[in-house]
Amino acid sequence: MSAPPGVSVTDTTTAEPFACRAFPRRCAGVLLHPTALPGDGPVGSLGAEARRFVDILATAGFSWWQVCPLGPTGYGDSPYQALSVYAGNPYLLDLADLVARKLLTPDELVLLRRGRDERTDYGRLWNQLRPALQLAARRGALTLRQNAAFARFREKQAEWLGAWCRFSALREANGFTAPNRWTINEAPAGLVAEAEVLQFLFAEQWRSLREYALGKGIRFFGDEPIYVAADGCDAKTRPELFQLDEVGRPLVVAGVPPDYFAADGQLWGNPLYAWERHAADGFAWWKARVHHDLELFDAIRIDHFRGIHDFWSVPAGAPNAREGQWFDGPGLAFTSALAGLPLVAEDLGLLSPGVDVLRTASGLPGMSVMQFGFGGPSAGNPHFPANITPDRVVYTGTHDNDTVVGWYAQASTEERTRVEAAFGPMETPHITLSEAALASPGIAAFIPVQDLLGLGAEARFNTPGDPQGNWAWRMSDLQLTTLAAAAGAWRQRLKAAHRLSA
Repeated sequence: MSAPPGVSVTDTTTAEPFACRAFPRRCAGVLLHPTALPGDGPVGSLGAEARRFVDILATAGFSWWQVCPLGPTGYGDSPYQALSVYAGNPYLLDLADLVARKLLTPDELVLLRRGRDERTDYGRLWNQLRPALQLAARRGALTLRQNAAFARFREKQAEWLGAWCRFSALREANGFTAPNRWTINEAPAGLVAEAEVLQFLFAEQWRSLREYALGKGIRFFGDEPIYVAADGCDAKTRPELFQLDEVGRPLVVAGVPPDYFAADGQLWGNPLYAWERHAADGFAWWKARVHHDLELFDAIRIDHFRGIHDFWSVPAGAPNAREGQWFDGPGLAFTSALAGLPLVAEDLGLLSPGVDVLRTASGLPGMSVMQFGFGGPSAGNPHFPANITPDRVVYTGTHDNDTVVGWYAQASTEERTRVEAAFGPMETPHITLSEAALASPGIAAFIPVQDLLGLGAEARFNTPGDPQGNWAWRMSDLQLTTLAAAAGAWRQRLKAAHRLSA
């Protein structure tokens, strides 16, 4: 197998394999959150365009589709600040399916058409899509009463469904204020019923999409945020699991110190866990959470894996993350409780030496991001192509990075010099880095769809530390067509890298 100029890549036909539950064999996938799919609606959905994307992945030889968390989002619209670790986001519902189920009419979709929107307008989702979904849910609450599938769903998901639906109903009844400000404490039955219907519809549509994908040889790679939203259902209904005061407000919050992404660190604001309480019952809450997600996905990435080893604790009310301090996390006791499951450790950012020791002892693959390989000397940098080992999942970039084209356009002179020393002239940086990721010894390689398309900084999905303008990029119909036209070329690249799906 050939390697990019100047880069020594292990011959993957002779490299010792890495035993991995998440990825039993060498493979490749594409990162795309469903909100970024094209289509006629105001946001990407689980409908026809999702199936077309699956078809393109299969034609191109990819075997995985990675998504960001699928939970219902709150203020800021971040999928990493979902209001529940169990519930699905109703915004992702395929509206055509709701029409087919006679829960909406074609005329009621007129105001929801995408039109000239190039990016997702979350204000429009709140003001127009949310009321339409509530209307469909009210109708469904009447028509689904005798539906056997709905009854089975309610019974199977009872452990979390009731708590979420009551929380959702109370949140609406209290004007969407923070739970510690609620004055109405009895959930309106009608709103509870509507929330149940929306979760049933999400589960049905996701099941249908997943079955379609599996039929095409495509598996789903999910994302498990380590923390929960401060104003979400989980902290409200299980306060004993978190470091909260007597009225449910965080005493300390999560974040990370200053790093590559942010000079003041990142102040996430999530409540931190009372880890001793989790350890006391063998991490039962975490086990239930992960096993639930493994009903939705074939493998899961544990976001911010460092927090399992040691976590950054910032006093509530601090202006930024600089004032925090490190505390020990649950460590091997936590990963042992989840042993044997198809998990990946997101081990990016500043790491203490013990993080890699914990990851290795836990038998989990870590992550390497090509864009991080050239910011300094290559020695000891796990993201530099020649240093990547088989126990890594390799990316050109993640949802938190600029696109490769955008990154290279803004790279410093020193960074560009290192990149060109490794790869030679960079006429098409997104192709060069994608081929390097595929050629690496890592057990799996994932490429954001923006890098498959060669898009610039305008297609960046998220900028950590910047609360404005994130999660809004969306593919156009033309870009999806362009991706389909390029499927054959990507199939040849995957074949050359020995990552072609069976």
